[in-house]
Amino acid sequence: MEGMGKKNQKMGNMSEKMDMKKDHVMMMDGKMEMMKDGKTMPMDKDMTMGNGTEVMKDGMCKMKNGKTMTMKDGDMMDMNGRMSKMPKKKMGKMKM
Repeated sequence: MEGMGKKNQKMGNMSEKMDMKKDHVMMMDGKMEMMKDGKTMPMDKDMTMGNGTEVMKDGMCKMKNGKTMTMKDGDMMDMNGRMSKMPKKKMGKMKM
């Protein structure tokens, strides 16, 4: 049971709900979008987040330690570089 605590902590970071009004980037319908000041717009340039993670326009992310991953539909990252999932009920409402 001791190992379960660490696993749950790790999973908790990914499943934390992010405030949809805060600035973030997200993958929607295979395209990267950015929420800035409550407005959604296409992500038109690569960005570096507060923790050093680089996020490319195509959804590829390169962490400061060199590890890479590609964001999938519903993935979100705040400006500090923290990943989370978009609530499913919000995904339908945010289509442009």
